[in-house]
Amino acid sequence: MRGEASRIADRQSRDSLAPQLRDTGEDAWRIGNELFTITRALDDSVALERALTDPSRPEADKVAVLDTLLGGKAHPMTRRIMIDLADRRWSRASDIANAVEDFGVDAMMYYADATGATLKVAIELAELHSALLNLPVVRSKLYDASATSEARVKLFRELFEGKGLNKVTMRLAEHATCNLRRRRYLETIQWLINKFSRHMGESMVTVTTAAPLSEEQIKRLVAVYTAKTGHPVHINSVVDPTVLGGMRIQVGDEVTDNTVVAQLQNLHRTVKATA
Repeated sequence: MRGEASRIADRQSRDSLAPQLRDTGEDAWRIGNELFTITRALDDSVALERALTDPSRPEADKVAVLDTLLGGKAHPMTRRIMIDLADRRWSRASDIANAVEDFGVDAMMYYADATGATLKVAIELAELHSALLNLPVVRSKLYDASATSEARVKLFRELFEGKGLNKVTMRLAEHATCNLRRRRYLETIQWLINKFSRHMGESMVTVTTAAPLSEEQIKRLVAVYTAKTGHPVHINSVVDPTVLGGMRIQVGDEVTDNTVVAQLQNLHRTVKATA
C-alpha cells in the first residue's frame, strides 16, 4: 500500500502531465511500451529506485541517471514523465515503479482513444477475465513466479495471438504476465478493467449467459446497475453455453454467480462434504 506522499506524488504528476500525454496521439503507444520497460527495470533494481527517489540527491544527478537508463532513445514525453517523477517525494523508493506503470497504462488508454478502440479494449479485457475464471490451470501458469517471464509470455501468445484482439488489449494482458509485480494475473486484469471504466466514465458490467441477452434484459440490467453504482454502465454480454442457464454478473471485483453450472458445482461440494 502506498504512503500518503507517494499517492500525492503519483496523482499530481499524472494530473499535470495528462494533457501533454493525451496530445501525443498515436505516439502514446511507443511511450506506454517504454514506460512498461522502465517499470520492469525499476522492479529489478532497488539501487536504481533509490537513485531516483533520494531526496538528498541533486536533480541534475537524477537526470544523469535517467539519461543513462534511457540511452538517448526514449520519446521526449517518456523522458519528461521520468524527470517529473524523479523530482517528487516518495514514501518508499519502490513506489516510483508503481507510478511509472500507472503512466504506462494511461499512455495505452490515450492510444486507444486516438485510434477509436477504447471501448473495444475495455470489453476485450472483461471477456479475457471472464474466460480465465473458468481456466484455473491456465491462469495459474500466467502468474507462475517459478517460470521465466519469457515462458509466461510465450504461453500467453500461444493462447491469444491470432484471436482478433486489439493490440492494446494484447499489450496490456502481456504486460500483466511479463511483469507480475507481486500480483495474481486476474487481479491485474481486473485493475486494468477498472482503470478503463474510470477513464470512460462508466462501469463495465460483464454478464455471462448461455444464450444472448434480449434488448429488454440489457435495458433492465442497465437500469439496475446504473442505480446501484450511481453512474452510467456498459453491459458486456458474454455468451458461454457451458453455464447452461442463469447469469453470472461481474462488476469490478464483485461476482454474483447464479448460473446453473455454479449451482450444480455448489450442490456437488455440499454432497461431497456431507458424505
